[in-house]
Amino acid sequence: MTQHDGREYSYHETADPHRRSLWITDVVLGGQDGLVNVLGVILGIAVATRSMRIVLVAGISAALAESVSMAAVAYTSSVARGELYKAERAREYRHIEAVPQIERSEIREIYARKGFSGPLLDQIVATITNDKNTWVSVMMAEEFELADVDRRASARSAFIVGCSALVGSLLPLVPFLVLPVMPGAWASGTLAAMTLFAFGAYKAKRTVGRPLRGGLELAGIGMLSALIGYAVGVLLAVP
Repeated sequence: MTQHDGREYSYHETADPHRRSLWITDVVLGGQDGLVNVLGVILGIAVATRSMRIVLVAGISAALAESVSMAAVAYTSSVARGELYKAERAREYRHIEAVPQIERSEIREIYARKGFSGPLLDQIVATITNDKNTWVSVMMAEEFELADVDRRASARSAFIVGCSALVGSLLPLVPFLVLPVMPGAWASGTLAAMTLFAFGAYKAKRTVGRPLRGGLELAGIGMLSALIGYAVGVLLAVP
């Protein structure tokens, strides 16, 4: 609770927790992907080579490549959504000019499905279609479910994803700095499972999921990847 002018306000009344939580998606995306991918790689290499030097070189290389790749993918995919929005918006402006009756009927259908009817529906349609910019904005949101993308926001999101991926990728390597190869591999898997569980539980707590279920799901995904990497290392072990 916070106080202002003698009154108490809850956190929800003084800030938007939904907007403040948007970064969680980027952190989980980068951290989970980096941790899971590098964990599978280093466990496979550890059991195949039993060489600490090879494990560390491969792990660091994979971590750096993973973080850059994840940041680039996050940025380019976001920019691509923005370009799609602009292309569809321009096409919608052309349609309003060429076939306004069809576009107007689509607005009517959209709001009729929402439960509006009679004079109120007529008023809504008339109000929206009275201004082309409003008309197109409604069509983009309601028909195509697209939103404009800010390149600065895309860059910020990509930075968070990249940093999270780097931290997540380096985490499985920590046990190898203090333990021999095979004990380090087991410790790395355990540390990764605990971290993924914490990630999943925290994300579920901040959103609408169940913390225990969210944690177990994320940890299960990570351990499946680790087992695949481990199995490949056993099959292709260096004599």
